[in-house]
Amino acid sequence: MPGPYDVAMTEPSLASPLDEATARVGDRWTLLLVQALLGGPRRFNELLEALPGIAPNVLSQRLKHLERETVLVSQPYSRRPPRFTYGLTASGRELAGALRLLAQWGANRSGAPDAEGLRHLTCGTPLEARWYCPTCTRPVDDEDAGDLRFA
Repeated sequence: MPGPYDVAMTEPSLASPLDEATARVGDRWTLLLVQALLGGPRRFNELLEALPGIAPNVLSQRLKHLERETVLVSQPYSRRPPRFTYGLTASGRELAGALRLLAQWGANRSGAPDAEGLRHLTCGTPLEARWYCPTCTRPVDDEDAGDLRFA
């Protein structure tokens, strides 16, 4: 019987690039799992510790799903019993920017007085994410949203 992640991947074509992204990594545990792996490969029990509240069967399901999506790769470190370390692929590491943007958005809306987003370590200034067009050599702001298209 297919799981909830298998169903989304059998659709002939998804409506938008955002649909495609959310079908691959669009749930809480999957995004937190990718974040936990940004620091480098980890073993299953290390991931359980890094993600308080996740059930082992849910972690196992998410790991298998992300491996099918080529977001992470497993490497055996023990044959008996079979045990693996899990690390991000280049594709998985590309999610770091999206996770930073989501974390910044969450920090801005948390309501906590000490909630801070990313800061530049050299000078301590809060960072701002900007879209930039290398052809026009200018930033693209929210006012330009009507001129944006996914290719």
